[in-house]
Amino acid sequence: MKRLFDLTLAILLIIIFIVPCIIFVLVNFIAPRFQLVFWSKRIGKNNKEFMMPKLRTMKIDTPNVATHLLVDPKTQVTKIGQFLRKYSIDEIPQVWSVLKGDMSFVGPRPALYNQFDLIKIRNLHGVECLLPGITGWAQINGRDSLSINEKVTFDIEYLTNKSFLFDIKIIFLTLVRVLNKKNISH
Repeated sequence: MKRLFDLTLAILLIIIFIVPCIIFVLVNFIAPRFQLVFWSKRIGKNNKEFMMPKLRTMKIDTPNVATHLLVDPKTQVTKIGQFLRKYSIDEIPQVWSVLKGDMSFVGPRPALYNQFDLIKIRNLHGVECLLPGITGWAQINGRDSLSINEKVTFDIEYLTNKSFLFDIKIIFLTLVRVLNKKNISH
């Protein structure tokens, strides 16, 4: 049922965002140096690596590490990137990963391939068996303000209580948090 929900919602969102998607493709075709879409190597279900698309919000020469590990993340975010991040618009291309089956709408956020500490702790608690999500229980309970241990605690809570209704609750609360711009630090 979760996969059917993911596919239905993904197709609906693609229909809604078809015009901006076409514009993004044209911009990338006309000005490939601009690199509107950034492909990030992530860790998915059962620790399988996959490439996750996001709208580029950081300068092209920014190191490929978690944002909190940058010396001064705010200096790396572009002007348009600030707006995209503020409203989580940079996450829209991840609908592609949902269609491919690499992600779900709800689940733990996929770790970067080099976030070894997060991956190790998730593996210790069985969280790696979950399909990663565009949003998740940790995102609505702190997002950027959570430590790695706190994120994993919420991931474990999601693993223990996952259900269709819980997913709907998380999606609803995500929309509320995004509209309120809550817990977004960069």
